Amino acid sequence: MDKQTEFVLRAMEERDVSFVRLWFTDVLGFLKSVAISPAEVEGAFAEGIGFDGSSIEGFARVYESDMVACPDASTFQTLPWRDHARPTARMFCDIRLPDGSPSYADPRHVLKRALDKAAERGFTFYTHPEVEFYLFQSPLVPGQPPRPLDDGGYFDHTTLGQGSDFRRKTISMLEQMGISVEFSHHEAGPGQHEIDLRYADALSMADNIMTFRVVVKEVAASLGIHASFMPKPLSFAPGSGMHTHMSLFEGDTNAFFDAADDYRLSAIARQFVAGLLDHAGEITAVTNQWVNSYVRLASGNEAPSFICWGQNNRSALVRVPSYKPDKGASARIELRSIDAAANPYLAFAVILNAGLDGVSRGLELPPGAEDDVWSLTDRERRAMGIDPLPRNLDEAVAVMERSELVSETLGEHVFDYFLKNKRAEFDEYRRQVTPLELSKLLPVL
Repeated sequence: MDKQTEFVLRAMEERDVSFVRLWFTDVLGFLKSVAISPAEVEGAFAEGIGFDGSSIEGFARVYESDMVACPDASTFQTLPWRDHARPTARMFCDIRLPDGSPSYADPRHVLKRALDKAAERGFTFYTHPEVEFYLFQSPLVPGQPPRPLDDGGYFDHTTLGQGSDFRRKTISMLEQMGISVEFSHHEAGPGQHEIDLRYADALSMADNIMTFRVVVKEVAASLGIHASFMPKPLSFAPGSGMHTHMSLFEGDTNAFFDAADDYRLSAIARQFVAGLLDHAGEITAVTNQWVNSYVRLASGNEAPSFICWGQNNRSALVRVPSYKPDKGASARIELRSIDAAANPYLAFAVILNAGLDGVSRGLELPPGAEDDVWSLTDRERRAMGIDPLPRNLDEAVAVMERSELVSETLGEHVFDYFLKNKRAEFDEYRRQVTPLELSKLLPVL
């Protein structure tokens, strides 16, 4: 028995844990959970917990349905919103087949596989997301626009009524679960907020994002309000993104830093950005996987629609922040397309492999865009070699379908299921009559 397992068994006894929830995600990034008693945990470490994979989105067909959830002892934490007298704990799981091999359908394994590939080259991938979301009044009324909790704007200090303690309680719970928060603030939209998670390796961060979503929704529900990570819930207000800062480290050295470069970017960093730009269209269906994601990307308001990079250019797909420009550990890039409703395991995997492909091929970074790309004409953008991102989920899926990089990153099973599911989502969407059509066309046609 390793030390981490011993720690978990001892912690459960000392804290009088009543149940342990085993967490994992389906291919679309929805959290799944099964609760076991503390008496079953040691056996779960040794043999896992079996379940029917055919009942989980994208996991298995009926005739190959047996799956095993194997808890990762390093992710053990008690849930601070549960009974403190007899707390409930959680651990993330790796999903395996009955023979002990990793499941081809486990998003966590998809990311681990990409990280192992980077590690073979001496790299550790770190990420730091800025997670945006909305708070709405409850209850939500079907068919009616949601009602924002407040009328605040960017960085406003607001009194939120029943949500006045929301961010404080959320951050307190996150820190109780070992998730460090860098800062938080009110965002530009009414009822919109942002909480930034401190840098961590990509696997820990993907786990943290899944936990973050649960904590935000639990705190909101406890205050009688509704939290949503929908990319664009309000037509008249900014969408919710998850601008993600990232860097590669070689040991303790930031491989993205070069003090002699004007942007403080090393050759590796420039090649990584070039890889992101080269594969941007292919990975967009993963980083922006919902029909609604493209309403956000089309709306401006710091959501990118065009494939370019720039320093401190918030209209660019990839931005090079200039904070602490001479501090090597702070050198990083920021991908601004990804939204808060993405599956973080799959998104980080395709982002990492896209960037590393640029490094492998020694791609040259094109000139940066210094103008507001939104304000340029189509002709000006074409002259600068700036292509658009896919305009909707249908276009994004079509580009992804031709991508060898995304296919290899996700694996055949996840790749095929993801494409099938997203085609079905778009087909359902395009059959709908929208409120805009009714308001514009019904009176005159």
